[in-house]
Amino acid sequence: MGFHTFDPARADQLEDPTRYAYVSVDELLALFDPASDDVVADLGSGTGFYTDDVAAAAGTVYAVDVQPEMHDLYREKGLPENVTPVTATVESLPIDEPLDAVVSTMTFHEFATPAAMDAIADALAPGGRVGLADWTRTGAGDAGPPLEERYAAADAVEFCEAAGISVQRAEDRRETFVLEGRL
Repeated sequence: MGFHTFDPARADQLEDPTRYAYVSVDELLALFDPASDDVVADLGSGTGFYTDDVAAAAGTVYAVDVQPEMHDLYREKGLPENVTPVTATVESLPIDEPLDAVVSTMTFHEFATPAAMDAIADALAPGGRVGLADWTRTGAGDAGPPLEERYAAADAVEFCEAAGISVQRAEDRRETFVLEGRL
């Protein structure tokens, strides 16, 4: 799968509340069960649509995105006080403190490589949690990226397990997959 990013010129689509039909706030938070003092990285944070929900439940949130334009749009929208934008690839996470959790919503397909998963495992504190929700390759493809750019839950399990992340739950659904893991 080729690396790509979401076009910032279409960033308004990232703020569409109909996205919750694919992954709700409760469902997302249940994947990694954040505590109010947790340090969490949101990988592929974009304009902060889901990051805002994570920030309301966690202590410190790093909004990680490779595109500075996305951080600019997030700042214009208004960053919660506990969110720090980080412009970086997942493979090079420049966060100096151990993470209690990482979460990625609809962006796993953009960074899924063995190197990225190793970086996630390295950044997590012992017992750290992973929550992934993304478009599934087994879906109809009516929304989200083309099917050939997607992964299925089983693919995400393989990436996680190869990096030393044990998977508690992974399932393909109608258009998306979800995964809960722990280091």
